[in-house]
Amino acid sequence: MQSKLIYVIFTTVLLMAGILVAICLADSVPNTAGMAHADFAGMQAGGDGAARLEHIGGLAFAFQCLLLLLIVCLSALGVAEQRRSTELWLYMGGTLLFSLFVWWNMYSGHQAFLETGTTDYFLGFPVATAWQVYGTWLGAIPLILLYSLGFRKFIFTAEDEQKYEQLLAEIADKTER
Repeated sequence: MQSKLIYVIFTTVLLMAGILVAICLADSVPNTAGMAHADFAGMQAGGDGAARLEHIGGLAFAFQCLLLLLIVCLSALGVAEQRRSTELWLYMGGTLLFSLFVWWNMYSGHQAFLETGTTDYFLGFPVATAWQVYGTWLGAIPLILLYSLGFRKFIFTAEDEQKYEQLLAEIADKTER
């Protein structure tokens, strides 16, 4: 199973690299780095957001999706191969879906603003920003919960602890001699 996971990670990284190359090769947009702000010296104004995303918006969206997949795969790689059960993969899949849901809402909220020029507000922020501010850390909570609540089941079992204590005892016996 580990070799399959390694191939998924490798493929994901290759796709991410390809997307970065495509972004670098995409048509340039005037003022992509911003322009001098009309009122505040030293500040940059962003310019037309829709124009900046015209050629790379979909690529940026795909890149972030792949990054979220990579995070989940690397987290799974940290679990011993014999403990990567169907249950673990279901949790990991749920975590990925939740993270993708947060990312989709963030991206689509920003796209909706760019198309209409209006936005709703949530807890003091425009909707897309609220998804970014609150959703980014919220999207990480399932992995934290999985690690915390599943620590003894997936990461460091009682059997692992017993083997570790035995290893320490053996090392202590050797150093006493």
